[in-house]
Amino acid sequence: MGKKSSGLLVTALILAAMALPAQAGVQEGVDAWRNGDYARAVAEWQPLADNGDPDAQFNLGQAYKLGRGVPQDTERAQQLFGNAARQGHLQAEANYGLIHFQNGNREEAMPYIIRAANRGEPRAQYIYGTALFNGDLAPRDWPRAYAMMTGAAAAGLPQANASIEQMDRYIPLDQREAGREMAERMAEATAPVEIASAPPPATAPVTRPAPQTAPRPTPPVSRPSTPPPPASPPVNSRPTPQPTPPPAPAAARSGDWRIQLGAFRQRSGAEAHWRNVSRRVSQIAGLQPYLVRAGPYTRLQAGPFATQAEAQRACNAARRGGSDCITARRQ
Repeated sequence: MGKKSSGLLVTALILAAMALPAQAGVQEGVDAWRNGDYARAVAEWQPLADNGDPDAQFNLGQAYKLGRGVPQDTERAQQLFGNAARQGHLQAEANYGLIHFQNGNREEAMPYIIRAANRGEPRAQYIYGTALFNGDLAPRDWPRAYAMMTGAAAAGLPQANASIEQMDRYIPLDQREAGREMAERMAEATAPVEIASAPPPATAPVTRPAPQTAPRPTPPVSRPSTPPPPASPPVNSRPTPQPTPPPAPAAARSGDWRIQLGAFRQRSGAEAHWRNVSRRVSQIAGLQPYLVRAGPYTRLQAGPFATQAEAQRACNAARRGGSDCITARRQ
């Protein structure tokens, strides 16, 4: 009887161990990582990754990529990201494509890069936007290139702003406007992704079922160069207009008139457009921006102006700088 009871107890313990969710080990690894105990985090994820858990594979790949708790090994990281990506892990798929691109396997990387870019991954948007602008690794498509780069810039990727400045010199105004509209539609369909200037302690781990514990992606170790200009400017490019005197600083201005530079479904889109326009157009830079909520839209306005004529002159400068613009009276 004693032997039988002992056997039943062992069987029960084995079944109980089998019933424990893999999530417990993933979360324990996340907690250890956040506390700076990278070796313990790796120890938690390793057996789960060996058994095919995609979150554990992604987290372990991040550890190998960063060299935390294990020696840095990008080849091993790539293998782990690939294993998780083949199971539908989207963050792993993005990292898998980015590592391939860094390693010079650009053609193999592009399908992963394109899918990640269309989901709103900023680093992938930067690479795909560059390819679309140059017509290299993707057919040349300037409106889509501008949309991708606008999305990357709005997410906070710093090198995207430099690329937008370069694109502004070659992409015609109508194509830039089409690109901005495309970027707004993409922003509506995708969740915002933040870019960290330096990887925080929680860079590696992700957990199920709490998406908020997912890591912020780390910028690639090496980045593709910013898009070089085409061999010659487009035929329908316009000559640079002569500048007009900038308006007085916002602190010294008053009045009921403003200029409206667009309406955006996402507040972040309005903020990104203001950064771009105020940087390009000196007549706009000294104005006070206003983000005015109107139903589902955020109107980007700037001012104030004492008269409609003064507002119209600023609007003309904004249009020459590539932005839509109308005059509006403060409600």
